[in-house]
Amino acid sequence: MPAPAGYPVRVRGDLDPALSRWMWIVKWLLAIPHYIVLFFLHIGYAVVTVIAFFAILFTGRYPRALFDYSVGVMRWSWRVGFYAWSPAGTDRYPPFSLARDDDYAADLDIDYPPTLHRGLVLVKWWLLAIPHYLIIGGMTGAAWLVDFDDADTTASAAGIPLIGVLTFVALVGLLFAARYSQGLFDFVMGINRWILRVQVYGSLLRDEYPPFRLDQGARDEVAPPPAVDTSKPEV
Repeated sequence: MPAPAGYPVRVRGDLDPALSRWMWIVKWLLAIPHYIVLFFLHIGYAVVTVIAFFAILFTGRYPRALFDYSVGVMRWSWRVGFYAWSPAGTDRYPPFSLARDDDYAADLDIDYPPTLHRGLVLVKWWLLAIPHYLIIGGMTGAAWLVDFDDADTTASAAGIPLIGVLTFVALVGLLFAARYSQGLFDFVMGINRWILRVQVYGSLLRDEYPPFRLDQGARDEVAPPPAVDTSKPEV
């Protein structure tokens, strides 16, 4: 199912057709330098969001420089996640950059809003987003397994997020069959796209409410260009 055309948050993740069968086993380790940098970047991201909260409340605008920084941190995090964790869809090392990179396999782009609702900023990041938080919690929460060794055969939480289970199944298939399941990739991309849209909304970057849709696939649908009127004017 394609994403809503014209939605201001666009998440891209192109599956590498020549993925290594085994490299996913160590990519999370190779990404450690990124984790260190992102730790400090996310501290700044949290501070920027608080500053932006008051800026929106009093002026109705998200300062452009702060907006670009927040988008850059989200973009960097998404690239690292796409490389090392979920869906681990490329073997190319992520760039150490906040900037947009059309040549890399994963990218995130958010349209800058000229104005934002001053009153909405008080409730959208917690109250209005609760339904999405519950759904995301279900998609990324622990998988449930039945413990047959227990005399009562009660279900117990495995402690592994569902999105992690799906990614792991796809990567095991890659290891043994040298092929990444396109269906699993599209589904995991849909979960990640949903999470990022809600993060954008909860981080006060946009006022558009995230759609309740699992938009699967590598890319969002692009809005068609406006139709050009080619009819001749009446004389």
